[in-house]
Amino acid sequence: MGFRIKLTCIIVLMFGFKMFSQDNSTIRREGGGRNSYEDSLTNRGLKNRAARQRPPLDLYKIISVENDTTIVDTSLTVEKLYKYNYLRKDNFELLPFANEGQTYNTLAYTFDSERVMPEFGARARHFNYMEVDDIFYYQVPTPLTELYYKSVFSQGQNLDAFFTMNKSKRFNFSIAYKGLRSLGKYQNALTSTGNFRFTTNYQSKNNRYNVKAHYVAQDLLNEENGGLTDQALVNFAGGDSQFNDRARLSVNFEDAESILDGARFYINQRYDLIKQNDSINKNRIQIGHILNYEDKFFEYRQTTPATDLFGESFVTSNLVDRTDYEELNNRVFVEYSNNILGTLNFQANHTYYNYGYNSVLFREDETIPNALQGDIIAVGASYRKVYKGFQLKGEAQTNVVGDFSGLDFNAEASFKLKDKAAFSGGIHINSSPANYNHLLYQSSYQNYNWYNAESYENVKTSSLDFKMESKKWFNASASLVSIADYAYFGRNNAGLVQSFQADANVTYLKVKLNKEFRLGKFGLDNTVAYQNVSSGMSYFNVPEIITRNTLYYTDEWFQKALFVQTGFRFNYFTEYNMNAYDPVLAEFYVQNDQKLGGFPLLDLFFNMKVRQTRIFFIAEHINSLVSPSDYYSAPGYPYRDFTFRFGLVWNFFL
Repeated sequence: MGFRIKLTCIIVLMFGFKMFSQDNSTIRREGGGRNSYEDSLTNRGLKNRAARQRPPLDLYKIISVENDTTIVDTSLTVEKLYKYNYLRKDNFELLPFANEGQTYNTLAYTFDSERVMPEFGARARHFNYMEVDDIFYYQVPTPLTELYYKSVFSQGQNLDAFFTMNKSKRFNFSIAYKGLRSLGKYQNALTSTGNFRFTTNYQSKNNRYNVKAHYVAQDLLNEENGGLTDQALVNFAGGDSQFNDRARLSVNFEDAESILDGARFYINQRYDLIKQNDSINKNRIQIGHILNYEDKFFEYRQTTPATDLFGESFVTSNLVDRTDYEELNNRVFVEYSNNILGTLNFQANHTYYNYGYNSVLFREDETIPNALQGDIIAVGASYRKVYKGFQLKGEAQTNVVGDFSGLDFNAEASFKLKDKAAFSGGIHINSSPANYNHLLYQSSYQNYNWYNAESYENVKTSSLDFKMESKKWFNASASLVSIADYAYFGRNNAGLVQSFQADANVTYLKVKLNKEFRLGKFGLDNTVAYQNVSSGMSYFNVPEIITRNTLYYTDEWFQKALFVQTGFRFNYFTEYNMNAYDPVLAEFYVQNDQKLGGFPLLDLFFNMKVRQTRIFFIAEHINSLVSPSDYYSAPGYPYRDFTFRFGLVWNFFL
């Protein structure tokens, strides 16, 4: 972690604690009085704290980096059940590995990236790596705390603790840490991860200046075992009771681990030159600046190289592969708004990037450089307008200076049909370089060394998207995607993993439907996704059908003091050539030799809500107690056995 990041963290924290220690008596309303919001912040005039009433929940606001605002929700719904997991997101399209905190195999894809630069590699380790869009900002009338806890599989815990408060109506900060440690059921599969977040946002008294900033530090460590050996796979599938203790199954190696470590400082600020503040003045001009600095590395360590799996190695012991990456992006923009013309934004940004390794590799037939380093200047524009009930949005950006070319264009229209449904549709076109680890990679394993930056074409993606959201009817989405020069990992003629770029286009269709049926206290929530790859099947594999069906019962017990939710959750996806996992790259690669999937996953849950506390009891994969051992997360990596897990999500409103 760079010195500049450490220094920035210390400054931000000192600033936050100083603000926290200030006297609340300085908060005043214009005119000398005190408004109800400030009363809830300072609690002055309340001699009896027990008599204090919590402000309405709609005053506790969660704000995205794009200024989309939601409110704190303490309800217990089936959607909350879907998000009660390590990622704290609905993971319908993901298949987790055996231990909590390991990677996920992707069952369905979404191509919505607007980047015009390569992304850092080790994508299999980025599922829990919090990006800029994963960080939220807050506005709360009283201090708010949330605790998330969930038991793990062996010797460890998973806790996400969060606290936010407004020092004044205009200044908020939050601090959070998510930590996980889990030994797992298989040998050499320990996970130990941490995600620290600090955010702040401020608005000036005249409401002209607004700033959002965050600091994030993350370290995600996984032990790597390379999956089960061939004999262990036979023992696993055979169902012999002596191997019910999964630690008895042999793994390919027991001396490897990988870590993804990163820190990011982000600041987003804007100022109103002309503010639209009355019914006459309909013009608004804003200027803004966004700074995003990130420093990260991925490291793979192994005591004795596994040459039988990954090929010959340059070293005979203590193998250490490390890839470093540093990116500094500065964006400036000017935005003009008018009640007739809409909102028009012009932007320019500069990106400095430095990706690579410590030394140049000289081979008999080629020289592999140690770094990709340079500067990119990009320009762009966006437009938003509401016209006859339609919300129109368009944006585009392109690289104009630098070694990487890139283009992104997105146009969208949305319409709301009263209270029945909301519709949206659009087109997205993107041309960007393949990820850095496709362009340049170095490793102590001889096969894992390549330089493709001068030979690879940009990956060109175009998609047509449609979405409908309706509680009355159903929710639906559809995407038709075409990808040219698709970059992927696969096996070469020697059976070893390398980077490739496809010659033919990928044509990919995904249709997703969701509908919930309610009858009294019973509910049935159904989600199904259909996928079809009409071209590029040899290097783009997905299951044809993914489905999730949840049958549940809800009721209020003990004079409505306790809300209960209990039922069954059923997941299934059809058999297909499932991608395999490579721990050296921390990437999934295409294989067409083994079909996996086609097994059901049945969970039994009993959840409760007491005031603001949601309590979860889940018996996961209960059908594995009687079904054959044919369930895998990737070739060589069995899926989770039956386990009972519990935990809670608890909100405190002070």
